[in-house]
Amino acid sequence: MNHPIIRKYNLVAHPEGGYYRQVFRSENESKSFVHGKTRPALTHIYFLLLKGQVSRFHRVLHDEVWNHYEGAPLQLYQLNKQQLWESRIGGDNHDYAEVVQAGYFQAAQSMGDYSFVGCTVAPGFDFEDFSFIEEPAMKQWLDIAHPDLSRFI
Repeated sequence: MNHPIIRKYNLVAHPEGGYYRQVFRSENESKSFVHGKTRPALTHIYFLLLKGQVSRFHRVLHDEVWNHYEGAPLQLYQLNKQQLWESRIGGDNHDYAEVVQAGYFQAAQSMGDYSFVGCTVAPGFDFEDFSFIEEPAMKQWLDIAHPDLSRFI
């Protein structure tokens, strides 16, 4: 992909979809309240979704803040214990930040040509603390209750 933001910020493909680059990783450390392992106190990435791309449903074990920088609003979905809600960040009629609580599943898509956002995680992000929806029962529930969201699995 040859989008100007990808070139400008040296973004690479993210496993969940879209493009990213970590731009901050705290030298300070803290222990995870989930599993007690040491993590950076805070991490921050740039994240880009282009039209037609999705950020697949995934879970991070720590709180994550999404901030909209430019482009179209971002549609963000959150899922916890078969409770699903959606919000948008960016644009004139929406907030510019949204918090995803630790352990909630999340997915996203751009509402236009692209959405450029930042994601901050504390304690800091580690791929060991990241997972997609693997449980067959949860996948089946999404397929039945929200078939329009199947493309996010």
